Amino acid sequence: MSVNLKGFGFVSPENGGSDVFIAPENLRGALNGDKVKIKLLDNREGKIIEILERAKDIFIGTLAKLGKKTVFTPDDKRITQKIILPNQKYLPNTKVVVKITSWEPTRGEIIEILGKENAPGVEIRGILRSHGVEEDFPPEVLAEAAKIELSPDKNEISKRIDRRKLKIVTIDGEDAKDLDDGVFAAEIDGGFFLGVYIADVSHYVKRNSALDREAFERGTSIYPVDRVVPMLPKELSNGICSLNAGVDRLAMACEMKLNFSGKVVDYSIFPTVIHVFRRLSYTQVNKFLEGDRELADCAENLNALKKIHSLRKKIRFERGAIDFNLPEMKILLNESGKPIEITKRIQTVAESIIEECMLLANETVAEHTLKNKIPSLYRVHELPNSEKVLTLNNLLAHFSLHISKASEPRDFQKILAKVKGLPSEKIITSYSLRTMQQARYSPENLGHFGLAAKFYTHFTSPIRRYPDLIVHRALREGNLKNLEEKARQSSERERRAIEIERETLDLKAVEYMQRFIGQNFDGVIESVTNFGFFVELDNGVDGLVRAAELKDDYYAFVEREFALIGQSTGKSYHIGDNVRVKLISANIKLRQLTFELVSDVANRDLIAKI
Repeated sequence: MSVNLKGFGFVSPENGGSDVFIAPENLRGALNGDKVKIKLLDNREGKIIEILERAKDIFIGTLAKLGKKTVFTPDDKRITQKIILPNQKYLPNTKVVVKITSWEPTRGEIIEILGKENAPGVEIRGILRSHGVEEDFPPEVLAEAAKIELSPDKNEISKRIDRRKLKIVTIDGEDAKDLDDGVFAAEIDGGFFLGVYIADVSHYVKRNSALDREAFERGTSIYPVDRVVPMLPKELSNGICSLNAGVDRLAMACEMKLNFSGKVVDYSIFPTVIHVFRRLSYTQVNKFLEGDRELADCAENLNALKKIHSLRKKIRFERGAIDFNLPEMKILLNESGKPIEITKRIQTVAESIIEECMLLANETVAEHTLKNKIPSLYRVHELPNSEKVLTLNNLLAHFSLHISKASEPRDFQKILAKVKGLPSEKIITSYSLRTMQQARYSPENLGHFGLAAKFYTHFTSPIRRYPDLIVHRALREGNLKNLEEKARQSSERERRAIEIERETLDLKAVEYMQRFIGQNFDGVIESVTNFGFFVELDNGVDGLVRAAELKDDYYAFVEREFALIGQSTGKSYHIGDNVRVKLISANIKLRQLTFELVSDVANRDLIAKI
C-alpha cells in the first residue's frame, strides 16, 4: 500500500501487474507501507477489504486536545486518523514517540518524549525513531565494549605477520574519526606493490556476543546530516579498531602485486599488525598531487598510488564500468544545528585514489573466497529491469539517443560519455541511475553490473558495515551459516540508512530555504508527474510547481513525452527545460518546497548540441 499526501493510494500487486488505485473512502484505515487484501471494483480501481500486516506501529508526532481527550497527530500527513492516548496528560508543542496499542479503535501510548518542537536536534531524532533507530547502545553492549583492550595483546601480535615497518598511511576527510583502511604502495620489479590494510574488527567482535548481535541489528553506521549513529560503540569505532597514526593496530591485509598494466598477478590475504606512519587528509594529498612538497616523507607511497589509480581507472573503463559522477549535496550546520550553507560535494583525485584501492581489494577478496569455495557474502548488482530500460529509452529518444541492448554496462557508459559536459548530462545521468537495480548483499556471487566486475564484495569497512565483518569472519573461520538471513538483514538496514540520511538532508535543505521565500531562482525541470513538475535549483534542492497553478491552460501529463502539455495552446513543460521559479513555501513537516512558475526558457537546443 502506497498512500499519497492527498489521501488516495495505490496497491502494488504481489504477482506483478499495474498498480490499483484506492480512493480515500476505500482505504479503510490502511496506512502507507501496509500489506493489504483488496477487492477490484474494475480493472484499475479497488477497495481495501483486509489489512494483513501493518508496516509499523511506532510513529512520531505531536499532541493535541480533542474535547477532554489527548490525541496524537503523526507528522506523516498520509495518516489522517487521530490516535487517542488514554489517560495521557496534554503536553503542548512537544514532539513524542507513540506506539500503537490498538488499531480498532486506534489507541496508543507515549514511549519517548523527544523534546520541544523546533528545539535543536529534535526533528532528526524523530526521523531516527520513526525508522526504529535508537542511538544509545544497550547496557550489555556497553559493558562488553568497556572490557575491550586499549592496545593490541602482545601474544596476539606475535602470531601475526608484522607489517609495522611499512610507511602505511590513512587518507580520509579532516573530520573522520573511524579510520578503518590504510594503504601502502611502491614500484617494484615488474610493476607495483599495493597493500590495503583493514581494521581487524572480527578479532574483537566475536560471534554471538552482545556486540555482534547489536551490530547485526544495526547493520550499518548511519550518517544523518548532524551526527553519526555508529554500528559499534566508540571504544571500538574510534578506539582499538580505528587505525590511528603512531600506535599498533591489528588488521587484515590484502597485499597485491600488479604488473605495469595494473592487473593483479599475485596476492596474499592474512591477519597482520600495522603501525600507521601518518594520518593524511584528502586536502593534503590533493595539494601534494598539485606539487606541494609538504608530504615529502610519503612521496614514494603517494606517487605509486597515483600511478596505480590511473591504471585501475583505465582497466575499469575498458571493461565498461559506469561512472555515475553526480555531485552530492552537502549542508553545513552551525553549532546549534541550523543550516548555514548548501554546497555541492564533488569527488577529488585523493578520494578517487582511495576508492580505486578499496575497489581492487574488494574484487580480489571476492575472487579469493569464490575460488577457494569459502562461504561468504557478495555485493551484487544485477542487470537493469527491461521495463525501466524502455522508460529510459523513451527519455533518450528526445535527445536522439538510444540504448540498444542494456545488457552490458558499457551500453550505459557510451551514453554517459556522449552527454558529458552537455546541459542534458545531469538529467540523463540521473535517469540512467534510476534504471539500475539496487545493489544488495547475497551469499551467491552474481557479479556487479555497474562496476563491470565478475566478483565483488565489501571487505574494506568492517567498523561501519556488518557485511564486511562477515567477510572478515569468512576469511578467518570459514563455514559460516545463515548467510541468507545476514544478507537480507544487511540489505534492509542499508536501505533504511539511505532513507534516513536522505530525509535529514531534505529536512535541513527545506529549513535552509525558508529564508528565501518570495525570491526567484533559475532551475531545471528534473521530473514531471500528473500533478506538476519538480524543479532542481543550482544548489541541488528541488521543489514542486503544481500543474493546477499553471493558469494559462489545462495541462495534461503525457508520460511518454515526460511532459505536461497544454490542451488548448499545445504549450509544454518537458524534463530538462530551463525555468525561472519563485519560492512560495518551505514546509518543514512535509520536507517540501513549493515553487510558482515565473517564466520558462525551454531548452530546445539540447538535441542540436548533442
